[in-house]
Amino acid sequence: MEFRIADTFTGSLARLTVDEQKAVKTTAFDLQVNPAHPSLQFHKLERPKDPNFASVRVSKDIRIIVHRTSASLLLCYVDHHDEAYRWAERRRIETHPKTGAAQLVEVRETVKEITIPRYVEIDQPALAKTKALLFGGISDDRLLGYGVPTEWLADVRQATEDSLLGLSDHLPAEAAEALLELATGGTPAQFMAPPAGTDPFSHPDAQRRFRTMHDGQELQRALDYPWERWTVFLHPAQEQLVRTAFNGPARVAGSAGTGKTIVALHRAAWLARGNPNARVLLATFSDTLANALQTRLRRLLGNEPRLGERIDVHSFDAIGSRLYKAHIGEPKIASREDVRAANKEASDAVIGHRFTPHFLLTEWEQVVDAWQLDGWEAYRDVARLGRKTRLPEAQRKVLWSIFERVRKALGGRGLITRAEMFTALAAALAKMGKTPFEFAVIDEAQDLSVAQLRFLAALGGGRPDALFFAGDLGQRIFQLPFSWKSLGSISAAARARSRSTTAPRTRSARRPTGCWSRWWRTSTATMRTAAIRSRCSTGRRRSYGC
Repeated sequence: MEFRIADTFTGSLARLTVDEQKAVKTTAFDLQVNPAHPSLQFHKLERPKDPNFASVRVSKDIRIIVHRTSASLLLCYVDHHDEAYRWAERRRIETHPKTGAAQLVEVRETVKEITIPRYVEIDQPALAKTKALLFGGISDDRLLGYGVPTEWLADVRQATEDSLLGLSDHLPAEAAEALLELATGGTPAQFMAPPAGTDPFSHPDAQRRFRTMHDGQELQRALDYPWERWTVFLHPAQEQLVRTAFNGPARVAGSAGTGKTIVALHRAAWLARGNPNARVLLATFSDTLANALQTRLRRLLGNEPRLGERIDVHSFDAIGSRLYKAHIGEPKIASREDVRAANKEASDAVIGHRFTPHFLLTEWEQVVDAWQLDGWEAYRDVARLGRKTRLPEAQRKVLWSIFERVRKALGGRGLITRAEMFTALAAALAKMGKTPFEFAVIDEAQDLSVAQLRFLAALGGGRPDALFFAGDLGQRIFQLPFSWKSLGSISAAARARSRSTTAPRTRSARRPTGCWSRWWRTSTATMRTAAIRSRCSTGRRRSYGC
């Protein structure tokens, strides 16, 4: 018998108290081991829309709603007695007639009229109160192709800009995402209907909400960390990114909360699992983020601890220091105060300029040191992206006379910057016959510096699948923008592919590029939802920033 859990079950479990959750988990494990055990009490519902729904007693007041057939048992929801029964009486599980996906459908006749609270009251002309129908000209067949349940077609046709978000809360996720994309000018992709006889739970849209639990350890992870259920419920489009073999470096992009880190975690595990003798580097911006990654990796690999031994989790600077010490020597890193003092001393030695200490320090950090410029010609010709002050050649020449002194002052004390450390590492790795890591997976890749990126290019060495980046340039916090294409060693290393982590219905979101200069993403429903919610006007939901 197939034992499955739904994302609605893990979500409802998280809302219970700690003691209630413990009791539910015990019952869930019992159901997985032996659902026919006499101690398990199944009760039929009085007014079910789906005859296969039943409740299982957990305690005096807690009930699990299950969907039981001769071939499977699905944990759907858990709550206090009355709330659990009301939830079950408003839903049924069915196979969509067009897509073939198993859906948990809210029954239309039980849904009250959807009302949207009015947060802003303004006077509007009478004509403006009549809103255009968003989907009035779209055929039923096309709407069904997006996963809209048959009984919701009439409501979808009457949807306006004001009512769409409220309506989407009652639809399966794939249908809601497609409608939001349509409403904002996109064209969602449609999946081909599966062959007759295909298991509806194997459909990609079904796998985003229903997962088969193969053993107790897998169920343990799903129930212990319900707030991170996407560690288990990896969306099929994300899973495709995780399991794709790339012939060079690859990048995935997505806005905050779209699952980039989860994709990175699964990618590291997949690479280690498929390459038994390889070591995998999983790196991120800071030690704090690295510790969080390590914790989530342990949860993901709860039943594969030996696999985790071959995945090293570090911050960018920590792995740089470790490898520098192993292959070059103990690094003596210049602090910001060391650099500030060297800049002041050099500035005082050059007479007649008007550059402030702050400008000199940031120009050094963001241009000279970042790009590891070692001569006047290099500084004269560098593109100073993100620097607001334009500098004619004469001023650049004065500045270089200062920075040349800074370089000599730091070098005379045996100090190196982080950028120098990574630059030296890149050169050392290029000469080595063996790399310390066969694969590197980088989270928060938008905060990589020029020198760090050069180091990773040397680490990857142009090998297939060697480098995998997850990030979003829109979230860049610590680095000024720069063109990845301008790093010639990287663009020559391999062709990159970029995808979006949030494109559940855009399987064609793969596009090869000849360089790493572009973070390409599809126009996805997830991002479009944020755009819709950000508007503030009469009769619409409260936005995030208004």
